Amino acid sequence: MTHDVKINPFDTVRRIGIFIFDDVEELDFVGPFEVFSMVNTVLQYVGKADAVKVILISETGKDITGIKGMRTGAHAAMTDIDALDIICIPGGHGARAQIKNDNVINWVESIAQSCEWVTSVCTGSFFLAKAGLTKGKRIATYWGAFDEFHRLGLEGDLQADVRYVRDGNVVTSAGVSAGIDMALWLVGQIYTPAFARQVARAMQYDPAPPYLADVE
Repeated sequence: MTHDVKINPFDTVRRIGIFIFDDVEELDFVGPFEVFSMVNTVLQYVGKADAVKVILISETGKDITGIKGMRTGAHAAMTDIDALDIICIPGGHGARAQIKNDNVINWVESIAQSCEWVTSVCTGSFFLAKAGLTKGKRIATYWGAFDEFHRLGLEGDLQADVRYVRDGNVVTSAGVSAGIDMALWLVGQIYTPAFARQVARAMQYDPAPPYLADVE
């Protein structure tokens, strides 16, 4: 007689890599970084061990400067990382140069093979598409980048009016702030929705914009 062994997802320390680059949109990576890092903060509060290790990765391991001027240090270079559980690729103006960088795209394609989840924010989906990871998949990106995505000949079934889309193990989100929602959803999938709600509460994430986003 055999019994199914239930694996506690908190018993595994997941390595989460967030790729950063010059002229990245800052909140694209800072939002998911905050969500994923808050997993450990919530666990520490109740005396439990860390469940994630969040790693900021740049091509060379050097500092990057975001499009709004935020200077950020990387924890590692691409060559330091040969396997991850989760990869998150942000977007922004700098994505246009990065998708022409074969070293970066080849690394994204390679590292994705080891990942439980492959994720992007905004035009980070361009990286995934360039690496051949979105062919035949439903994906999201920034609403203002749909035409550019098609003009570049990238492959993927773009979904309008969504915050994030999951297709298989690929989870892509729309622009900037949508990466927070995507990361929280992912926390709920890896652990439980109840735990994701604790993470959101710890962040005091309860969006209530003072003005509607509709453009008149």
